[in-house]
Amino acid sequence: MFGFKFYVDPSRCIGCQSCVNACAECDTHRGTPLIHVDYLDRRNSIASVPTVCMHCDDPTCAEVCPADAIKKNEDGVVQSSLKPRCIACSNCVLACPFGVPKMMVEFEQMMKCDMCYDRTSAGKRPMCATVCPSQALAYVPPDRMSRERREKPVNVFHFGKQEVTTKVFVMAPAESAAIHVDVVNYMWEESL
Repeated sequence: MFGFKFYVDPSRCIGCQSCVNACAECDTHRGTPLIHVDYLDRRNSIASVPTVCMHCDDPTCAEVCPADAIKKNEDGVVQSSLKPRCIACSNCVLACPFGVPKMMVEFEQMMKCDMCYDRTSAGKRPMCATVCPSQALAYVPPDRMSRERREKPVNVFHFGKQEVTTKVFVMAPAESAAIHVDVVNYMWEESL
């Protein structure tokens, strides 16, 4: 399955949580799901989106780790922290612009989506992509995605002045070259 890419299409997520349950079955996750489904505007909508690690080209989580416990492998997959090195400081949790790493208190270790590396490195699809009924999560060849979807896959994100390029693509309107994220746009305004 080399040449396959991972795609997230938020507009297709139906909030079924199949991905969460399948993720917990991945051999390396110790029964713990490392993907979650977020609600985009819970106050006004039922819209949901699966949240996976985006596997940044220059992972901020690894840059801020004082114990050098987070590594990116030769395939560009950013792994969970190395257990013997992780000091459970949560720097990675705070630094990730996508809000992905989670400190698993019971293991005293940061764990996160590793794109089911035990499977993808052996030519299989990630667990979440095998069960997603709406194809909000897809692990397919790029030509298939361009043939079947009108949206454009984007892997460049702007968080203020910071540009982040990722291994995972998000489906966006066809005219998009990048996705601009401004935290202020997602803050609730309390009416007085």
